[in-house]
Amino acid sequence: MTLSSLQIKPPTADQLEAVVELDRHCLGGMWSLDGYQRELESSNSELLVITSDREAVRSLPLLGLGCFWAILEEAHITLLMIHPDYHGQGLGQWLLGVLLAQAAARGLERATLEVREGNTGAIALYQKFGFQAIGRRPGYYGTTGEDALIFWLNGLHQPGFTLELDAWHHQHQHRLAQHGWQVDGPMPIRC
Repeated sequence: MTLSSLQIKPPTADQLEAVVELDRHCLGGMWSLDGYQRELESSNSELLVITSDREAVRSLPLLGLGCFWAILEEAHITLLMIHPDYHGQGLGQWLLGVLLAQAAARGLERATLEVREGNTGAIALYQKFGFQAIGRRPGYYGTTGEDALIFWLNGLHQPGFTLELDAWHHQHQHRLAQHGWQVDGPMPIRC
């Protein structure tokens, strides 16, 4: 099997329309083009997209998107989405790992996020990384009325956390390869 290369990087201004389209497809249009433009321009925001050189996905410019806001010593993960055609291939785990590595590189101490109570797949993903549920926001999701669970992960600034992420990244490359994906080198971190 020939492996296709994956990249995670900030989107270019030319990719913002594709970002909005992925948002519409995955989240029903949570953020606008202007909102994503602000995220891209903000030094307090880390906005990353997954792209591939795979021939079969050339018509699909973005496979995934993740974002966090750096607020004081906290990474508030605002978005994590993978195109539904590519669920179950390990892309969400890889993206979350890179977001956490970026947060650690910024010297942030913890990460937090909200997740729909019924989103068991996402909850399992966050728990794999050590996130723990610490609270609930009743009726947080207006379209469904579902509660949001609040998850926290402490210790991003500890040296052991970066080592854990690096070890996880090397192990995870095997899972991605099983689905025809290749990630060369260390986990991409931009300081």
